[in-house]
Amino acid sequence: MKLRRRSAVVAASAAATLLLVPAAVAFARGGDAADTSLRGLASKQGLRIGTAVDAAQLGSNKPYTAIVADQFSSVTAENAMKWDSVEPTRGVYNWKAADDLVAFAQQHGQAVRGHTLMWHNQIPGWLTTGVANGSITDAQLRDLLRKHVTDEVTHFKGKVWQWDVANEVFANSWETPRADGLNADDFWVQHLGPGVLADVFRWAHQADPKALLMYNDFNITGEDGTNAKFQAVYDFVKNLRKQGVPIDGIGEQGHLDTQFGFDAQRYQADLQAFGDLGLKVAVTEADVRTFVDNATDQVPTDSLAEFAQPYEFSELLKGCELVSQCISFTAWGVYDGDSWIPGTFAGEGFGLLYDVHLQPKTAYSTLQQDLSAAAGTRHHGPEGGAGK
Repeated sequence: MKLRRRSAVVAASAAATLLLVPAAVAFARGGDAADTSLRGLASKQGLRIGTAVDAAQLGSNKPYTAIVADQFSSVTAENAMKWDSVEPTRGVYNWKAADDLVAFAQQHGQAVRGHTLMWHNQIPGWLTTGVANGSITDAQLRDLLRKHVTDEVTHFKGKVWQWDVANEVFANSWETPRADGLNADDFWVQHLGPGVLADVFRWAHQADPKALLMYNDFNITGEDGTNAKFQAVYDFVKNLRKQGVPIDGIGEQGHLDTQFGFDAQRYQADLQAFGDLGLKVAVTEADVRTFVDNATDQVPTDSLAEFAQPYEFSELLKGCELVSQCISFTAWGVYDGDSWIPGTFAGEGFGLLYDVHLQPKTAYSTLQQDLSAAAGTRHHGPEGGAGK
């Protein structure tokens, strides 16, 4: 059940005394007892903590690059591994940005999350145009998808820890669901039918049997009020597992908004339910947005939101920490000045761990405290791939 905004911020303000600890920025890598970086603290419970990385910022923005290297133990390509980025021209691959990220991760002892192999957005224009004008038939589309999945996973074989194999295929409350819960208007479901989900997991597994293969979506653990989307994903994935489809885990994106809040108990219970199916789980795109004065400065218009934002970030992390099958927690970007939120949600921002000036926010120090409190108390893993 979604909380009303006032309920969320009141709950947050009750925890305010826990959130006002100054953010001590530590730029040490994980491994020693004195390491208070996010990655160092997370490593003490076997959890990887990560961020989505903007290829244009990595290397060129030195403070940004230092934060990525020092604070995170996994990285996700925000856009560099999507189909329109790697094959903008049919048959001509451009791996440079993605290869650079993988090399950076290897240099800094980080795992890589591959994002994403099959999604209805950021498909190359040559493909969507061909489908629309009939020059690409559905049979040819299936062959192109198989080739794309096989080629990309093969290119990064042994270098990518988790793949978001399929992304956002299930219907939300404002969309038209099929009887099985899939979005009736999804590009891939429309053209290739529901069996395409099993296909892409099988193709990815054939290309790299050791990679962890995930289904990734939002509003599937406690955020949609009725929990209908969770149930649809749960039932569908349970059936895939019965068929022997090599799906290893579920990625809950974790995009929150302080005006709604979310049911933290339901969220944890849903993560655990997926874990009890024998699946690994991960929080893959965490951010907590709120209303702001403008897209440049991103100062919250409600002072209570400055408590609600770190409070809800904390609840996201703690839910993962309490589920032993939760193997990674990823923020969807490094800092507010390079976030997808202002361009997508008018009047909103302030969603990440660092502000527009790349300074750590209260959300950062709150996660630091949460990770420190849980250090050594539990272990998340193992990290093997499909069938391991």
